[in-house]
Amino acid sequence: MNTATFHALADPQRFQMVELLRREPLTVGEIAVRLNMRQPQTSKHLRVLSDAGIIDVQASANRRICHLRPEAFQELDDWLARYRQLWQERFDNLDDYLQKLQEPQPQDAPSTESGDIS
Repeated sequence: MNTATFHALADPQRFQMVELLRREPLTVGEIAVRLNMRQPQTSKHLRVLSDAGIIDVQASANRRICHLRPEAFQELDDWLARYRQLWQERFDNLDDYLQKLQEPQPQDAPSTESGDIS
């Protein structure tokens, strides 16, 4: 997992672009219109996403069609899986501890001191 992926997704506008592309491939112009951005600004952000390996851009006549690369998200998911496992273990341990706290505690046995005079 490289830091370029995180850097690319950290920008809110690029993140919005990824969200749009999650639904369907779009042209640069369609992305610009939907996000109310100028096309040069859109292209600049798309270049960062492309350089990070998050999207592919295919030329089709005079249009450039952008689509997500599943490999980038598989890498991200693989990286996150290690943390999911860590937190699942911690939650399991917490669950065990909370269940142990809820178990009835044995009452102390009554004292059998022989302090009584019979």
